[in-house]
Amino acid sequence: QVQLVESGGGLVQAGGSLRLSCAASGRTFPGAAMGWFRQAPGKEREFVAVIGWSTGRTIYADSVKGRFTISRDNTKNTVTLQMTSLTPEDTAVYFCTAGRWGVTTAGYDYWGQGTQVTVSS
Repeated sequence: QVQLVESGGGLVQAGGSLRLSCAASGRTFPGAAMGWFRQAPGKEREFVAVIGWSTGRTIYADSVKGRFTISRDNTKNTVTLQMTSLTPEDTAVYFCTAGRWGVTTAGYDYWGQGTQVTVSS
């Protein structure tokens, strides 16, 4: 009952910034969380950040802490990921997700199709 669509991916140089957005349609549930995972070629999908839909509490992966900021707009049913100081290691397909909570994919029920982020040296 939730549809997620990501946007904002692209190509940037190392040290640059990029903002991803995820639009959600359908109804959420109490305690729902929305977040971001990413997956590089040949790698497992890894956690990036999550935010509680009603509480606003956040968790960040250590690899992005201090560089990425997740936020949400409850009135517009959107979640954003502001990425700064990007490095080539951030290159991946970024997936928006919605579910209950957590830092593993098991905690989430809905996924967007992903948006490509490429960071050049």
